[in-house]
Amino acid sequence: MEQTHVVWHTHSVSRAEREKLNGHRGCVVWFTGLSGCGKSTIANLVDHQLHARGVHSFLLDGDNVRHGLNASPAMLANYGEEYARRFGLGFGPEDRQENIRRVGSVAELFASAGIVVLAAFVSPYRADREAVRRLVESRGEPGDFVEVFVDAPIEVCEARDPKGLYKKARAGDLKHFTGIDDPYEAPLIPDLRLESSQQAPELLARQVLSHLEKCGKIC
Repeated sequence: MEQTHVVWHTHSVSRAEREKLNGHRGCVVWFTGLSGCGKSTIANLVDHQLHARGVHSFLLDGDNVRHGLNASPAMLANYGEEYARRFGLGFGPEDRQENIRRVGSVAELFASAGIVVLAAFVSPYRADREAVRRLVESRGEPGDFVEVFVDAPIEVCEARDPKGLYKKARAGDLKHFTGIDDPYEAPLIPDLRLESSQQAPELLARQVLSHLEKCGKIC
C-alpha cells in the first residue's frame, strides 16, 4: 500500500467560536429508514423550520448527493471507463458503505463549522451509521450525532412508492433494493423514533425540533 504523508491542520478559528457566532451548536441529525418512509419530507420540514428560527442548517439528501459527490459509474462515464469504475458508486454493500462514509465525512465538516446538518439516507447498515457517529462525536462531543429512525412498515412504504422503485424491484428490474433483496438493519436504540405511518410529517418535524431543544443543540 502506498505510504501517505497527511497531517491534520488545526484551524485558526475554533469550532466553539463558530458556534458562538451562529448562536447554537453544530450537530448531525441523521434520518434513516426505508425508501418511502418519509425521511426527506420530514428533514425538509425541519430544515425549513430551523431556517425560520435563524438556525444555520443544511440538508444532505441521499438522492441529491448521488448526483454529484457519490455519482454512479454511468454518471461519470465522461471521465473514462476506468475512472468511472474506480470512483463511481452503485448500490452493492461495499458501495453503500462508501456512500455513507463519504457523506459522514462531509456532515462532520459541516457540524464542525457550527451548522445543524440534516442527513436523509436509507443507510441500511448499523455499522456504517455507528461509524459516522464515532467520527462526528470524536471531533465534537457525545450527542453531536442524533440518529432519527423514521419507522414505517415496508407495506406502507411500498404502497406509497413515490419513485416507483418498489415496483421495479419486485419486477427484478432494480437490484440491491433495500427491503426487497437487500436487508435493512433498523436502529436498536435510536436517539429518536418517528412513527411516520401513524402521524403527519408536520407533527414529526416538531418532535425533531423538540428533541434538539431538549438536547441543547438549539434554543
